[in-house]
Amino acid sequence: MKAGFIGLGGMGQGMAANLAKAGLLACVWNRSRDKAEAFAGEHGVEAAADPAAVARASDVIITCVSADADVLAVIDAMLPGLDAGKVVVDCSTVSVGTAREAAARVAEHGAAFLDAPVSGGVEGARNGQLVMMVGGDAQVLERARPVLEPMTKAIAHMGAVGAGQATKAVNQIMVAGINQAVTEALAFGQAMGLDLDETIDVVGNGAAGNWFVNHRGPTMIRDVFRPGFRLALHHKDLAICQAMAAELNVALPVVEMTMHHYRRLMDEGYGDEDISALFRLKRELFEKGNKKSL
Repeated sequence: MKAGFIGLGGMGQGMAANLAKAGLLACVWNRSRDKAEAFAGEHGVEAAADPAAVARASDVIITCVSADADVLAVIDAMLPGLDAGKVVVDCSTVSVGTAREAAARVAEHGAAFLDAPVSGGVEGARNGQLVMMVGGDAQVLERARPVLEPMTKAIAHMGAVGAGQATKAVNQIMVAGINQAVTEALAFGQAMGLDLDETIDVVGNGAAGNWFVNHRGPTMIRDVFRPGFRLALHHKDLAICQAMAAELNVALPVVEMTMHHYRRLMDEGYGDEDISALFRLKRELFEKGNKKSL
């Protein structure tokens, strides 16, 4: 079974590299041709001319792009290369509606579709340790599983098409809350004059322990905000969550607050930093006795 990969961004690079290491990758395509050619040369695979060529050369076509419109554009571009027996696996983070629309377009050409967003960040992509949340037919997932396993540490079938994206929305809302709590708590600890390395070690091993405080705490307190997970991308994902909640006539306070904070940071030029850059704003609460809310 051969795979093709479309989208060699921060996540896609590591994911595709793990497929190449497993001997499963036939070809890649990226909107920036030079990036695709560089990757192909490094990993001994083909840089395809277009998404349709990726589809023709592959049994499983994996896409990992930035936005809803990009997903549908890539799907439309690959359609001439699709036929019965092929599986398209979209690992982008998009809306449930976009996943269902992509599935319908793929089905018109006889192929199958799985929405399969991932969690784990750039490190997880690089190390083959992503968690994948899959929506679609369970039998199709089993057919594609040998291609997905080199990129992941866990693959969960969540239900019909769209269920993967709904699960990822849950994940992104939770990430926002964790980011808010950790950055605010560490800014408070800094204002209290605590040794933050020791504080992170203590709380990271107690009831408040979590991946984010243990992995991003030591870097944020040193003003190191390398992604990770780009702040602007999380803002995009939370906008999807916001729209999904609005369909239920609900506003989500953590989402609304985090998007507001991210917008401030993006306007100040920090959109390409890790989401832990929220620490920049939380420190402002304690500078010079500042009692203003964010």
